[in-house]
Amino acid sequence: MKADLLPIRTIAEKLGLPEQYLEPRGRHSAKVRLELLRDPAFPRRGKLILVTATTPTTSGEGKTVTAIGLTQGLERIGKKAVITSREPSLGPVFGMKGGAAGGGLAQVEPSDQINLHFHGDFHAITSAHNLLAALTDTHLFHGNELNLDPAAITWPRTLDMNDRALRNITLSVGGKRDGSNRPGGFLITAASEIMAILALARDREDLRRRLSSVVIGATRDGKPVRAADLQATGAMMALLNDAFLPNLVQTTEGTPAFVHCGPFGNIAHGTSSIVSQEMGLRLADYVVNEAGFASDLGFEKYMDLVMPSSGIRPSMAVIVTTVQSLRNQGNGDLEAGLVNLRKHIGIVRRFQLPALVAINRFPKDTDAELARLRQYCEEQGAHSAYSEAFTKGAAGSTALAEEVVRVLDAPAGDGPVSLYSRQDSAEQKIEKVAREVYGAEGVEFSAMAKEKLARFRAWGFGDLSVCIAKTQYSLSDDPKLSGAPTGWTLHITDISLSAGAEFLVAISGNMMLMPGLPKESRAIGIDVDADGRITGLV
Repeated sequence: MKADLLPIRTIAEKLGLPEQYLEPRGRHSAKVRLELLRDPAFPRRGKLILVTATTPTTSGEGKTVTAIGLTQGLERIGKKAVITSREPSLGPVFGMKGGAAGGGLAQVEPSDQINLHFHGDFHAITSAHNLLAALTDTHLFHGNELNLDPAAITWPRTLDMNDRALRNITLSVGGKRDGSNRPGGFLITAASEIMAILALARDREDLRRRLSSVVIGATRDGKPVRAADLQATGAMMALLNDAFLPNLVQTTEGTPAFVHCGPFGNIAHGTSSIVSQEMGLRLADYVVNEAGFASDLGFEKYMDLVMPSSGIRPSMAVIVTTVQSLRNQGNGDLEAGLVNLRKHIGIVRRFQLPALVAINRFPKDTDAELARLRQYCEEQGAHSAYSEAFTKGAAGSTALAEEVVRVLDAPAGDGPVSLYSRQDSAEQKIEKVAREVYGAEGVEFSAMAKEKLARFRAWGFGDLSVCIAKTQYSLSDDPKLSGAPTGWTLHITDISLSAGAEFLVAISGNMMLMPGLPKESRAIGIDVDADGRITGLV
């Protein structure tokens, strides 16, 4: 932890946040009470800047660093700004990518706490999820009054750690009661529906309604069984009560930051909580909000799922790109990879938002390569600016911040739109995203996907939004297809129901819901020194 961090009350004062809404958790972080959202003295007034990216490499392109740097840059040029960021999962922290609190001179602090057990939020979500699983098996053990079909239970367990050994397990081994010796498994907490629900809920009443609606399986005569049927809602609300409050922290340079919730960007919607964004929009003029992965995933899900549900309408999008990512999309040739950038600019424009390309500069980039990216953006009629937040912090983000303000001050069009309407069928929604966002020629549904769609429609869930889970390493469903592929078909292999989160998950390919650690994980390099300082997290 940096010794020169500002007291959290100073950060709150920067936002004009009254002390009665602040619940400090030590000197440098706090929870913010939901009563702020009901205070008429704080109406929505800010503009939301959605940060997305071109197709990433496995190491990422610095989207979080750029978002943090942009927020610092906005404050540096005299604007009242805040970032709303996701909480890191322990899986990536100890896996391949490492900590997710930014890096260099553009981090959210205290980064060690944020990367590890930050205010216990992930623990609370894990506990609420597993309580529902335990109540399900307890119901089976004590007579199964609801006539649950053990083979039709779809609610797994969860753990915030990469542990491939838990993907597939057998439950109640050796038992003789209903449901004994049945298959089960774990998913990582970031992929839990409870995580998605907490991030999407507007208030406690909405959270209660969504938790009650969670479908954990079906009866033997094919009827859905909900968390409310197991009388689980109240206890889950209690476990999530503190975790539902957004966390206020600061960046490396003392700029206010909300860090709250952490849903995946493929199996879920991949952005910070609605309540943290709502608070940001009431307290600041500019709210920088990151969406998971590239514009085909987190950005699209924000526009088609989050925006209609929350009523929060972004004012513009910043597309983070790098020489590295575009070279990768061109199979080593930068010029060939530029088509990927063009496609992502087009995706943002399809949703009627102005697009600004942030070119995240890496030390090995040549001046000629960077100049070519600027030139290409100009050819596409897109604004662009360099970002050097990692090495220079706010000073390296000032040009980007000034360009963002120029874009936002320009005359606005009709405003952002969603791609589909709630009245469209699930098949139509998936087809629209596949064709108009991914660039697919069509969609093919497996027999199992068709069967599940018919079942969910019969249960009354046919009008839910769709969340397409596919690889993040290609615009297509094949990670080996680079650039902006055409003439391919999106294959939907399975459909799952997230009734509380209010979306259907359309799975394309093999989605990893419980990742494994690599042979040489980052856990090997993490330690604590003699003074109690944690090392190796970044």
